[in-house]
Amino acid sequence: MKRSVLLVILAISLVLTSCAAPAPSTPATTPSTPATTATVPVSGTTTPLKQIVVGFSWNEKMHALIQAWQDYMVKYAEEEAPKHGFTIKWIFNVADSSPEQQAANIEDLINQKVDIIGARAQDAVAIGASIQAAQKAGIPFITFDRESASVEPTLHVGADSYAQAVSTARKFAEILKENGVTDVKVIELQGDLRDMNAVNRSKGWHDVEEETHAWTTVAQVPTEWNPDKFLSGLSAALAAHPEANALFVASDFCFNSVVQALKAAGKLHPRGEPGHIWIAAQDLNPEGYTAMKQGYIDVVTTYDAYYHAVEFVNAVLRIAAGEPIGVKKILVPGRVVTPDTLDSTPNLWAREYPEK
Repeated sequence: MKRSVLLVILAISLVLTSCAAPAPSTPATTPSTPATTATVPVSGTTTPLKQIVVGFSWNEKMHALIQAWQDYMVKYAEEEAPKHGFTIKWIFNVADSSPEQQAANIEDLINQKVDIIGARAQDAVAIGASIQAAQKAGIPFITFDRESASVEPTLHVGADSYAQAVSTARKFAEILKENGVTDVKVIELQGDLRDMNAVNRSKGWHDVEEETHAWTTVAQVPTEWNPDKFLSGLSAALAAHPEANALFVASDFCFNSVVQALKAAGKLHPRGEPGHIWIAAQDLNPEGYTAMKQGYIDVVTTYDAYYHAVEFVNAVLRIAAGEPIGVKKILVPGRVVTPDTLDSTPNLWAREYPEK
């Protein structure tokens, strides 16, 4: 009898053992290396921050504007990225104005397996090959300031150069009216017409001219963004059109050339003095900032380096989070600045990165 009971107990024990959950098995493969993380306190605890590696290719770095863009990107990312659960590691390189070097620099970023690539193109057509290479590697590509003319990137972040010119021109019309200035004859100093920013600015200016009839453009001077051509071209136009009493300057990055031409023609007078040449400009670079402080420029719409950087970082964070952007371009229109608002307008890069 006892033997029978023992056999029954043993049988039950075997059944229960066969129904128990199996022990976990050793993984067949080693887990991939986790992303580098940092931690920040959140309500008394710590939340891990995933690192995003952003590779950025500058076409050149000769101008203070580019350093301002880079500094603003890094600073804003330090403030904003942790709010979205990220930190950003930046890898910047510079192509020294060579499309070939820029292609090699971007290839290097691809080989480093960065998470996102940004680039300010030296050549709007040539950058397309780099965009394709990044796309093939599964890396999102954001063009910055200068658009691609060949291959569409993941996103473009830059300035709305048409809106920039329109806002300047409309404010210029208001200023002329407020000061009772009539019979206005304008010399337009155009940019490089191979650059869509220059084309858009010229179009915006003439669209408002047709809209308001506040002036007549009597001469268009192509400068190719060359300071020497700003000087020689304006000098020739002033000699050919002595009736001109206003200027539209496509960019004030080399406004010292404009000052030289006006001075040589005996027409350099600050606002409020007889013979003042009324001037509308674009960008508010350091030379333009100084000229406005001195009373020579009457209105400008900013090339808003700070907000360009903000939008670029915001786009990086959204892409990293897998959020849809919803658009292919994010364009910053800039802010209208006059001598009356020059000191009170915040985040003006020209004030923070003055001429040396």
